[in-house]
Amino acid sequence: HDSSSTTHLFLVPSLTQKSKPIPHSHTQNSMASLSLFSLLSFFSLLTLSSSSTDTTTTISLSPSTKTPYANPWQRLNHLASSSTTRAHHLKHPHNSTSLTKTPLFPHSYGGYSISLSFGTPPQTLSFIMDTGSSLVWFPCTSHYVCTNCNFPTINPANISTFRPKLSSSAKILGCKNPKCGLLFGPDVRSRCPDCDKKSGNCTKTCPAYTIQYGSGSTSGILISETLDFPDKAVNDFGVGCSILSARQPSGIAGFGRGPMSLPSQMGLKKFSYCLVSHRFDDTPESSDLVLVGGSDSGDDKTGGLSYTPFLKNKLTSNSAFQEYYYVSLRKITVGGEHVKIPYSFLVPGTDGNGGTIVDSGTTLTFMERGAFDLVAREFEKQMANYSRAADVENLSGLRPCFDISAEKSVLFPELVFHFKGGGKMALPLADYFTFLSDSVICMTIVTDNVIRPDTSEGPSIILGNYQQQNFYLEYDLKNERLGFRKQICK
Repeated sequence: HDSSSTTHLFLVPSLTQKSKPIPHSHTQNSMASLSLFSLLSFFSLLTLSSSSTDTTTTISLSPSTKTPYANPWQRLNHLASSSTTRAHHLKHPHNSTSLTKTPLFPHSYGGYSISLSFGTPPQTLSFIMDTGSSLVWFPCTSHYVCTNCNFPTINPANISTFRPKLSSSAKILGCKNPKCGLLFGPDVRSRCPDCDKKSGNCTKTCPAYTIQYGSGSTSGILISETLDFPDKAVNDFGVGCSILSARQPSGIAGFGRGPMSLPSQMGLKKFSYCLVSHRFDDTPESSDLVLVGGSDSGDDKTGGLSYTPFLKNKLTSNSAFQEYYYVSLRKITVGGEHVKIPYSFLVPGTDGNGGTIVDSGTTLTFMERGAFDLVAREFEKQMANYSRAADVENLSGLRPCFDISAEKSVLFPELVFHFKGGGKMALPLADYFTFLSDSVICMTIVTDNVIRPDTSEGPSIILGNYQQQNFYLEYDLKNERLGFRKQICK
């Protein structure tokens, strides 16, 4: 193979300390039932009333760095399992409901968080940034309950919650509020049967929501609040006030394409981030999440970026698919060799199945079995001179894994995603292989165990945040395209 399509790794001690994956929060758990009555009974305790120039905001975006597992196989097995669970959710979702910068922090459960301030006076909370969903919600009231939330660095009793009764701008939304309709879509009519357009005196509260995630779920009611940034305030922001969740270590800031997402409600033209690497120390390292609002004309391309258009899933019957950032992946190469993945896996068909999405809420990239096997076999073929570590594959849930204890240097084939528009995303080695010990290295792309002749429901390839590390990604919402370039994130 061409030397430009391989990475030569010399096995010196410092290289065995490469960034290793950290566990993702998503595992399957059932959500405790929550009636509308029990939700509203909590809110009886509150005192609430019913209810063109560019601007840029920058927020810190960073992962938490503690790892809960002493042994790397257990850690990787958890991470692989949680990524496939998240993928299952994205493929089979339940229908649910100016320049600003903010820090973006990595977390031990595999996600990245930001801090946002809501209310008057502002109350600051942590939110997982999720491009695969569209509701923004926070743990709410002193009665908030989170089941199965015993994460290594999180005590459920100490989860910070928003207190609506301490905010003068908090309002419970009614059935006739447009944001209630945006959350529930056409289903809002059946949920608010006495509040049609002809009803002028409807006083019903917007119904309680239950949102399902790959890791669990959350339930609450929709309220209107002020979203506060240092240089601006966004009034009447629709946000979920959740009082019962399962396996949700914090609130979630939905950055998807739905009308209730943070970008949609803020009217952003674009947002961008560069994810710092997942690590195992406890440093508060972060990078910036940049939100660009305002209005202007022109193409407005950022220098040095390759662009590929966003696609729309044509299956309108599943609203969740409309929230995903589908991209036009044309082919995948391994060591310069074209992996002949059927086109139906790369781009969504008229039935809504197949295709590739970019998702910050998934940790390890997921490929449906029919695509994954082709990629894995190409790596196995080009690395056939190295011994397979089958025992580690069984323990970690990752494959292929190679035992390189007898090698002085290892030649790794380069993994490249080729997109419509000519952009090539050549992954750094640390984005698709990781050391599980000084002598074993494994590919960090996962699949499920179901063998199908063709694509199944939902996206076939999900580009997770582990493979997005040290790439600058720009979601150009105005021009419906994804821009990217490789860079060291800090």
